[in-house]
Amino acid sequence: MTDSLIALVPAAGVGARAGGDRPKQYRLLKGQPMLRRAVQALLADPRISQVRVAVSQGDGWVAEALSGLPRTVWRACGGPTRADTVAAALSDSGAADSDWVLVHDAARPGLPAQALARLIDACLQDPVGGLLALPVPDTVKQAKVATDGRETAVRTVDRDSLWLAQTPQMFRAGMLREALRIAMAAGATITDEASAMEAAGRMPRLVRGHARNFKVTWPDDFDLMEKWL
Repeated sequence: MTDSLIALVPAAGVGARAGGDRPKQYRLLKGQPMLRRAVQALLADPRISQVRVAVSQGDGWVAEALSGLPRTVWRACGGPTRADTVAAALSDSGAADSDWVLVHDAARPGLPAQALARLIDACLQDPVGGLLALPVPDTVKQAKVATDGRETAVRTVDRDSLWLAQTPQMFRAGMLREALRIAMAAGATITDEASAMEAAGRMPRLVRGHARNFKVTWPDDFDLMEKWL
């Protein structure tokens, strides 16, 4: 592999749904900030030449949280949305168009090394790139709010072709840069990097992820993640 492989971690949000006295990426999991554990998970693969963490202006937590980690830098280039932060981090990285970029959530500290290696192996052979994901295991219901305020089920959605997206999501830097530019200019809703690629007419590859790689979102998720770690 001659092209570089760079990881980007957007960490400019506050994670209000998780509660706590600090942005959720700095909440401790078994004594270490969640962000540090997420970065360590990426560093487990030596093919990743650098991990670049994008935080908000005035972030007072990141320097201590990432202290001493190899191949890791942080930049205060975070924007108001995930897409803004990823686009800014991508620009700041100086990555060549042909370089590979993995974007990973700061709130997914449980990424197993085997799942990361599986994604890299698959995407290096793919013309577009791809993402970790899991098939939806449960029956899926479409909801509607009733006149009395209750959430009610109105129909069952076919789950056969449905997957739950995870991260990392891995694409060529030039292709991702252009997809983000087009989607943001059009005002499209960009929930992850794959959605920007899809809006640009690309079809990202789905690579099987792992249940441990769930996103820490709600207060109870911290206890569950600590059981995995």
